[in-house]
Amino acid sequence: MHHTQIAQRVFNTPLMVDPAKALAFLTGLGPRITGREISVEGVEIAAEAQEAASLSVRASLFGDDLTKRQARNGSQPFAVVDGIAVIEIAGTLVHRGAWIGQSSGLTSYEGIAAQLQAALADPTIRGIALDIDSFGGEVAGAFDLADRLRAARQVKPVQAFVADHALSAAYALASQADRVILPRTGAVGSIGVVAMHSDMSGALDQKGIAVTLIHAGARKVDANPYQPLPEAVRTRIAGELEDLRQLFAETVAEGRGRRLDTLRALGTEAAVFRGEAAVFAGLADEVADPVTAFRAFAAAPRGTTTPRGKGPMMTTAPEDHAQTVPAPAASTPPEPAPPAASAPPQTAAAVMSPEAIRAEAAEVAQVCAQAARLGIQIDAADAVAKGVKPEALRAKVLADLAARSDAAGIIATAPAAGAKESPIVAAAKKSAAASR
Repeated sequence: MHHTQIAQRVFNTPLMVDPAKALAFLTGLGPRITGREISVEGVEIAAEAQEAASLSVRASLFGDDLTKRQARNGSQPFAVVDGIAVIEIAGTLVHRGAWIGQSSGLTSYEGIAAQLQAALADPTIRGIALDIDSFGGEVAGAFDLADRLRAARQVKPVQAFVADHALSAAYALASQADRVILPRTGAVGSIGVVAMHSDMSGALDQKGIAVTLIHAGARKVDANPYQPLPEAVRTRIAGELEDLRQLFAETVAEGRGRRLDTLRALGTEAAVFRGEAAVFAGLADEVADPVTAFRAFAAAPRGTTTPRGKGPMMTTAPEDHAQTVPAPAASTPPEPAPPAASAPPQTAAAVMSPEAIRAEAAEVAQVCAQAARLGIQIDAADAVAKGVKPEALRAKVLADLAARSDAAGIIATAPAAGAKESPIVAAAKKSAAASR
């Protein structure tokens, strides 16, 4: 007999519980409690309830039994508010998992994909809201799900509401939405990949334990924990991580479009951006209270969405060293960055139409206005007169912001799981608590 305390409360004692619920409990946990298969006799239970208790249900990539069963029972695998499906992406993200939503601090890409498919197939759902609070998770499965989210935008509008973190793998998903909205304290980014190696050889030596690895294949035991990591293996793993970071940046660029290209995504060097700094960097579209922004999304006419702004593990630890909105600089304002050597301003101006010149000047003015909100003063008229390109100006401001912040630590840590309530209400509470 295993779990004797549970067994004492289940067997040989009066219970007040629905028979179908009792059957479901005993079917799932009975063998673990007794150590053997069990059967239920003397109780009349509907055949449908017996089937529901006995079948193994999964939110699978290939056979989504769980959402189909919920549909048959008249329920949906997500919250619905005014025709908007709210899909929660919270905690540590993992590839495979036979559940919907967060479970023990984990959310699976399988479950998110099943919810997404159900929302797209439901004619009563007119939009999809991603309610995100995650520091990231596994690489495996993340980019495939990102592709599915990006494709979903062609069917129904998708918006990502960050409350308060969408970092690393979570940002890979958020970046595929039509719009990314975050509160003043919200953080996005960490476009990078990390792998950890644990060297237990010293501890084993102290305990007098010797581990002998017998293997076939020269690289079969690469990066094993019983030996120090060889430099050649470290170099190979670092190269693989860089390839994954390139794929990460390309995936983000596919989702963000003109707002953030691959080179700029790589140029962030896995930094984390908060609030207005995230919008300026092109990683987000708007700083707003998540509940207010969600109401605007839900109030949009059917078939439309709110305007779009211009323009291993993937995980990041929660900490306070993200790119934040700095106080206004007391020193001399930075000079605008010089134009790129490959495109001198005189040559560019000669081939640009008057309309294009006016549009570029307007964009330069917009960059200067955004920089001012971040505490960096730039003379817009002087920048236009010198022919400074908007991209060069934006890169200069981002470099100044990055110089003011420390790099974020990188570990796998999930947000604490709270009481289950409406995802949007929970997001609003988190945002309000963080801003106090």
